[in-house]
Amino acid sequence: MRVLVTGGAGFIGSHVVDLLVEKNHKVIVIDNLSSGRKEFINKKAKFYRMDINSEDLRKVFSIKKPEFVIHCAAQISVLRSLEKPVEDAKVNILGTLNLLESSVEFKIKKFIFLSSCAVYGNPEYLPIDEEHPTKTLSPYGISKLCAEKYLYAYNNNYGLNYQILRLGNVYGPRQSNAYAGVISIFVRRIIENKPLFINGDGKQTRDFIYVKDCVNAIYESLKRNTKTRIINIGSGKETSVNEIYNKLKEISNKKIRAVHRKEIKGEIRRIYLSINRAKSELNFKVKTKLEEGLLKTMEWFKHEQKNY
Repeated sequence: MRVLVTGGAGFIGSHVVDLLVEKNHKVIVIDNLSSGRKEFINKKAKFYRMDINSEDLRKVFSIKKPEFVIHCAAQISVLRSLEKPVEDAKVNILGTLNLLESSVEFKIKKFIFLSSCAVYGNPEYLPIDEEHPTKTLSPYGISKLCAEKYLYAYNNNYGLNYQILRLGNVYGPRQSNAYAGVISIFVRRIIENKPLFINGDGKQTRDFIYVKDCVNAIYESLKRNTKTRIINIGSGKETSVNEIYNKLKEISNKKIRAVHRKEIKGEIRRIYLSINRAKSELNFKVKTKLEEGLLKTMEWFKHEQKNY
């Protein structure tokens, strides 16, 4: 398969590229390196330094003729979307539209879109399944949901085959965006012997999934013809910020000081996902336990710090 991966120098995207190369597929990477890093890109992939809003995007499709697209590139921070909603929309909505135009023109076989559980907003019930109402609270969630709606329209009007994966809180090696990822932020500060900042009482919960488990699900969605267009990808478990703090404290064997700050207005209190559909349609399995994933993440960041 010839697969185009947007955001292939980023956190999730670079792991996707590694797995595709490992499976002997031809991979084309598009990334503007605004948050990704060139050294994360597998050397066997063809790299184009380019923004997904670029007019030259069409040329890449024309030259490399990808059969599949995995769209990982995004503005991923809820906080940044609140601060700069126009920028968020330019990347997550207009950038996706630019990709969709080329995907239709060059008859892409399947378009895989990495969406987010942020589209659901405050849960009306738990765990959240794919039928849960979408009442997103942030511009980030709105832009992701808007991109989903465009995918539906492009399928309806032009026959574009697509799959939407609504991801939980993905964590692991290479998560270097300071705006997102409580685990990577905590790990970095522990290694630097700095106190951790916890918003509110720390009892807010999330669905944390290790990056390689997430990437396995993305790869399965590439190979399979699923019955449904939208699938949740997470651990199916609810974990509080306080639990993350305590587990990292134990793993690091350090006396870590936690400073509680003011609760963020509008923050979702509790959320975790039903992954029954992922299990049945993608044969998805959570292979990495939280403690194991945290340890691997800690080891990677320690090694990263030594090399810089």
